[in-house]
Amino acid sequence: MKMLREITLDLVRVTEAAALVSSMYLGRGDKEAVDRAAVDAMRGMLDYISMKATVVIGEGEKDEAPMLYIGEKVGTWEPASPEYDIAVDPVDGTRLVAFGLPNAISVLAAAEKGAIMYLPTFYSWKLAVGPELAGKLDINVSIAENLKKASEVLGVKISEITVVVLNRDRHRTIIEEIREAGARIKLISDGDVAAAIATAIPGSGVDIYMGIGGSPEAILSAAALRCLGGEIQTKLWPYNEEEKEEVISAGYDLGKVYKTEDLVGGEDIVFVATGITTGDFLGGVKYFKNKVITESIAMRVKSRTVRKIVAYHDVEHKNVPLRSRGGDVRFIELQR
Repeated sequence: MKMLREITLDLVRVTEAAALVSSMYLGRGDKEAVDRAAVDAMRGMLDYISMKATVVIGEGEKDEAPMLYIGEKVGTWEPASPEYDIAVDPVDGTRLVAFGLPNAISVLAAAEKGAIMYLPTFYSWKLAVGPELAGKLDINVSIAENLKKASEVLGVKISEITVVVLNRDRHRTIIEEIREAGARIKLISDGDVAAAIATAIPGSGVDIYMGIGGSPEAILSAAALRCLGGEIQTKLWPYNEEEKEEVISAGYDLGKVYKTEDLVGGEDIVFVATGITTGDFLGGVKYFKNKVITESIAMRVKSRTVRKIVAYHDVEHKNVPLRSRGGDVRFIELQR
């Protein structure tokens, strides 16, 4: 049976396509156009991948999204093709692209059938760290205790530790507790997948990511951190009483901590991402005369090999598959 390793580069082409097309809307202030373009290109490229894949984390339920909805079958579905589950986010940070801000990426994770968990709440409480802190912190203890422990493990002062938090009103208490403990804070407007991954990238300047963010992003972060030896701890965070009642009625325990392996299990896991705007660990899409330059990352759990791929796309010859057009479209025509 074909392993994910054999189609890893093909999966990179999927995130490249989404990044290329969505980058044309950089700074135009239109989040919907950014997302629509990325979804169209990602879905179009997936038609070319030799696999039987089911979207388990995507753009929403079937009646909410025309493409990349949960349960959609993608790939060629040839008889001999391997079967996988995939989690996608065509643009993690649509607002970042729309307003020309850093850290927007296009991401995809693939794993063996049944290995990717579905979290029932829209939001989750998350704590992500790199390899040095994996298994050392606890989402259930105070922020001060975790920062003290991180200081001891890393051998640095708390004042040298950098924590990334989404800049949201719901995080006021968290931000105050981090400040009181004496750690540095990097506030971000969006893009928490990139932030969580950055904790495991040497030289990123990020030590810990914490706070309440999207549950699908927790799954994608878990896939990447499995490949990097990092860790994410997650707890369900219902955003209102109605969702809380639904989740409890469905048998979920709001006090349960879901760890990295709970979110994405198995050993045949691949994570790929392409930068759209320059961020902590990936460069964004760059235009230079008749070339477009993309920077991507590809990694696997089995080998923990991390590859950075810089691609130079010739605008005159580049084709991008768009699902809405039923096939390849010349990139130069999309720019007109």
